[in-house]
Amino acid sequence: MKWRESDGVRWLQVELPGATAAFTTRAGGVSEAPFDTLNLGVLTGDEREAVLENRRRLAAALDLRPDRVLMGLQVHGAELHGHDSSQAPSPYAEPGSSLPVADGHFTGRTGLAPLVLVADCLPLALSGGAGVAMLHCGWRGLAAGIVARGVSVVGAEAAAIGPGIGPCCYEVGPEVTARFQELGDGIAKGRMLDLAEVARRQLRAAGVEQIESAGLCTSCDAELFFSHRRDGERSGRQGGVAWKGQA
Repeated sequence: MKWRESDGVRWLQVELPGATAAFTTRAGGVSEAPFDTLNLGVLTGDEREAVLENRRRLAAALDLRPDRVLMGLQVHGAELHGHDSSQAPSPYAEPGSSLPVADGHFTGRTGLAPLVLVADCLPLALSGGAGVAMLHCGWRGLAAGIVARGVSVVGAEAAAIGPGIGPCCYEVGPEVTARFQELGDGIAKGRMLDLAEVARRQLRAAGVEQIESAGLCTSCDAELFFSHRRDGERSGRQGGVAWKGQA
C-alpha cells in the first residue's frame, strides 16, 4: 500500500489484480470538530452539507464520479449486495436516498465503485475474475461469514485489509473470542482480539493467498483516523472503496 494525497485529501492506495482500492483518512475535508475533517458519514450528527462536500472531495481525489459510488445501510451482518448499474438516486451523492441493507457490495462493472464506511471495523477489498467487492468487517460480520461470501461472489484472488482497530486496543469478552476458536491460536491475547489476523486466516481458508494489510490501528492514531471505540458516538467515518481497473 502507498500513501497518496490530492488537494489535502490523504488516503492509502493499493493495486490489486485488475482493480484498485483506497482507504481514506480523516484528512482533507471541511467538517468541524469532532468530525474534523473528512467525515463521510451522514448518520453521525455532522452537518449534511459538510459531509456532501467531503464526499465530493474524495470522489474528485480518486477520479470517481460521485453518482457511481455504491453504498448501503450497514448493520454488522454478512449480507452482500450486487450491482450491475449505478444506484438511482445515488445515496452517496444524495444522502437520504434508499439504501440496500448490506455490509458488503460487489460489481463486475467497470466504473462502479463499492464503498463501506468504518470507524474501527475493517474495510476489506477483494478482486477476482468476477469483479471487485468491498466488505465492512467487524467481529459480527467476520463471525457470520462475510469474508467467505465475498470471496465466492467475485472469485477473489487477492485482498487488501485497510486500517481498523488493532489488538493493542480491541478488548472483547470471551464470548467474542470463542466465535473464532476454530482459527487456532494467535487471533487473541487474553481479551485483545486481532481482527486483521482473523480476516487473514479466513481469507486463506477461502483460498486467497495474495493479501495486503495496512497494519494501522484506528484507535491509536487520532490524527489520521476516526475511532468509535476511542471517541464514542461523536465519531466520524472513514471509508474503503474499490473499483475495477488500475488507477
